[in-house]
Amino acid sequence: MQPEMIADYACNTGEGPLWHPDEKRVYWVDIPAGRLFRYDPSTGKHEQCLELPEAIGGFTLQEDGALLLFMARGAIKLWKDGKLSTIVEEIAAERETRFNDVIADPAGRVFCGTMSSKNRPGRLYRLDTDRTLTEVVTNVGTSNGLGFTPDRTRMYYTDTPTHTISIFDYDLVTGAISNRRPFVTSPRDEGGPDGMTVDADGCVWSARWDGSRLVRFSPEGKLLLTVMFPVKKVSSVIFGGPTYEDMYITTAGGHLKEKDGAQAGALFRLRIPGVRGVPEFRSMIR
Repeated sequence: MQPEMIADYACNTGEGPLWHPDEKRVYWVDIPAGRLFRYDPSTGKHEQCLELPEAIGGFTLQEDGALLLFMARGAIKLWKDGKLSTIVEEIAAERETRFNDVIADPAGRVFCGTMSSKNRPGRLYRLDTDRTLTEVVTNVGTSNGLGFTPDRTRMYYTDTPTHTISIFDYDLVTGAISNRRPFVTSPRDEGGPDGMTVDADGCVWSARWDGSRLVRFSPEGKLLLTVMFPVKKVSSVIFGGPTYEDMYITTAGGHLKEKDGAQAGALFRLRIPGVRGVPEFRSMIR
């Protein structure tokens, strides 16, 4: 269970890993630098494939394989065949902040969260397939990792400063979420819960910012496993590879290597016998 360092671009905030099954590559971002990277495990080649003047908070994979980018000021852009087009120019209320973690739901909508600013708490929005944008959670510290239970009836949601992963009832037909309650609350000395994913057994994997670890919880919220990393800021995790047995984990702090670790800001890979993931849902934003 030793994490393997794959690529070190010294990311300030490496985040949002996502496996692209059509290309058989994993993508990830360095949020504040607006940089997008990809890695091909069949060849070992990795590269920076995009750099924008504004932050890229997160992204989803569209039905046709394009990437839907969630950016600063609430902007949403589409990157396809090397070309960038605008879906949403900005959200007026989010001009001082940016999107953070996002996830496509089983119906192709996107739940997309924003950071809080000095003057405004963060939000969680739902972007419907017709581009309608709806606030679904308000007064958020740092909107972060999301996931769905295998039966698609509940949704996990992370607000990092509260050290809590919540769970909502989720309506697949309407996209509505309700009945929020705590799933797990992490000890303060183990880092803040950041990005997350759900494996094929319905267990939750949560990356720990400033906690040097990745943790696995049962569907009932019992701690099952802790994997330690040689860096402080473990930021997000996703399953990938042909059989979804490989975990790709992003880290942050590449500009603070003396403090956060020599490999801070790198992409890692981890394989744990008997554990595998499932494909992520694709967005279908028209």
